Amino acid sequence: MRIRRFSNQNKVVQQNSYKQFNRWRQERVRKIKHKDYSYQVPNVEPDIEFLKGNTELPTITWIGHSTFLIQIEGLNIMTDPVWAGKMAFQKRLAPPGIPIDQVPPIDVILISHSHYDHLNIGSIRRLSGAKQIIVPAGLSSKLRFKGFSRVKELHWWESARIGETTFTFVPSQHWTRRNPWDTNSSHWGGWIIQKSGADSGPGLLRPDGTSRKVALHGTGGASSCESEIMRREIAAGYSADEMTVCDGRPMVCDAPTIYFAGDSGYFAGFKEIGRRFDIDVALMPIGAYEPEWFMGPQHVTPEEALQAFEDTGARWFVPMHYGAFKLADDTPLEALERLEAERCRRKLEENRIIVLPHGETWKLAGNGERK
Repeated sequence: MRIRRFSNQNKVVQQNSYKQFNRWRQERVRKIKHKDYSYQVPNVEPDIEFLKGNTELPTITWIGHSTFLIQIEGLNIMTDPVWAGKMAFQKRLAPPGIPIDQVPPIDVILISHSHYDHLNIGSIRRLSGAKQIIVPAGLSSKLRFKGFSRVKELHWWESARIGETTFTFVPSQHWTRRNPWDTNSSHWGGWIIQKSGADSGPGLLRPDGTSRKVALHGTGGASSCESEIMRREIAAGYSADEMTVCDGRPMVCDAPTIYFAGDSGYFAGFKEIGRRFDIDVALMPIGAYEPEWFMGPQHVTPEEALQAFEDTGARWFVPMHYGAFKLADDTPLEALERLEAERCRRKLEENRIIVLPHGETWKLAGNGERK
């Protein structure tokens, strides 16, 4: 039986041959001695009681690497669940933000692609209550073989609706392999998570003359987000005098659109995603980029991550894919320092970059206060 092989939107030469991998390993032996891994992403005590009882507020909790607990429209959603203590024989650099046995029952699991640091079978088995697993095209058969029955696979731009939430699989520039024989036998991408039934409404004008959409729902009237729109513009720096915060973090709205980017090199598809969706929060990778000759086609640098963020038109940027595993030659602190230097160079407002510690829950709506 012939295996289907997936490809990227644009022709790109992936540096993923065993010959190239061995070259990187040899270079790494020399460089790794001079790397400082003493910095550890801080962990805060997670609010387990709140998370287990929350069915109303949209929230984002960073567990580590590309693993987030996202709560929207009463659903508990888990992205790329990985609680593994090791990756490629390297010990985890920081513990997960929530112990797996304390995670609330999960309704939906989203998988971006089948690399081991994004698809960990043992972690999925241990998550309680997972009603649906949504995966890239080509991957459902592997999960069914592992004993998971409720698996749905999507191609790029296809959507699935669960309750009042729609999940759309969007492109990224990457590749997959779990063994020597299955290279690119399943696809890769990111996820747009949004309230179902959103439509396009009249735009609000930014200072640079561009407009952006106001989400309208159902009857054509303004959604509950409309009352938050001015607050959102303030928090994003479009007006300088104030913003609304909750627990020290900016408020977004009651029905935010969230973009989980998965893994990706920089490509033109980020602009297309931004054209198709009005994104509030972008969860973007910033780590595993060095050496750039090897990692560049598949992992953005922190500078490229900010360019991708601007391409999508998102309001807030949450960095991920750093600090949990030693996957490349960069360190967590290097990634954060380069991100901050590039933010300053681009003159992006500081409050648009939300650097979460492991275990913190960002409440995107609620009873905020003016700051």
